[in-house]
Amino acid sequence: MEVRLTRHGRHIAIVTIDNPPRLNAMTRPMLAELGRLWDELERDDSRCIIVTGAGTRAFTVGADVSGDLSAGPETARMVNHALLKCDAYSKPIIAAVNGDCIGGGVELMLASDIRAAVPTARFGLTEVKWSIYPFGGSTIKLIQQIGYVHAMDLLLTARLIDAEHAARLGLVNQVMPAADLMPWAIRTAETIAANSPSAVQAVKRQVSATIADHALTREALEQQLGDAVRASPHFAEGIAAFREKRQPRYE
Repeated sequence: MEVRLTRHGRHIAIVTIDNPPRLNAMTRPMLAELGRLWDELERDDSRCIIVTGAGTRAFTVGADVSGDLSAGPETARMVNHALLKCDAYSKPIIAAVNGDCIGGGVELMLASDIRAAVPTARFGLTEVKWSIYPFGGSTIKLIQQIGYVHAMDLLLTARLIDAEHAARLGLVNQVMPAADLMPWAIRTAETIAANSPSAVQAVKRQVSATIADHALTREALEQQLGDAVRASPHFAEGIAAFREKRQPRYE
């Protein structure tokens, strides 16, 4: 279980979420390492970053719910940074969505700039089904990116949609066969890397800073709402149902 960094040439970094037995679910150490890698890549010669998942089943299904579920301020800051929720980040990010992209996986993808997915990928924000508040930025970014009614549909129903549906909503740019996904991501990254890095990074920083500034204004309420959901009697039932692979029963 790890987050791997590899390189394609000097200027393209590839970040791989690597926990295939658990559909690339991210443990707390993995999230901390992802945040550390973002810092490293922000400082180095990388001109474009590709993020993907290991294997063929999942991009990432988000946080590992089988592990530590504490959510104090320090944890929130660590998760926020891993998902670039409130960061004015300057390096362009391409998401090569190689499989299911669920929960925090969608929130990680929302931090990317250009995205493609394989036909078998499914997308969804299933948190409310399990009495979890979606801390990672979807309540803020999703409406900005795909519009109010589409965002609320995904946030409130907790349903999964297929890759073609995601493309129609503008959640991803395009859908392509698995064999074409990484070659497409590398070609796109090479196109970006051939442009002026100072100009590209200025554009990306302005866009990401605008999003980050808005996210920061909502952070206190995010924590308050998330804490209230965790304190509710529904939280224990939702987590138990998830771990027992059954439908929750909310009284």
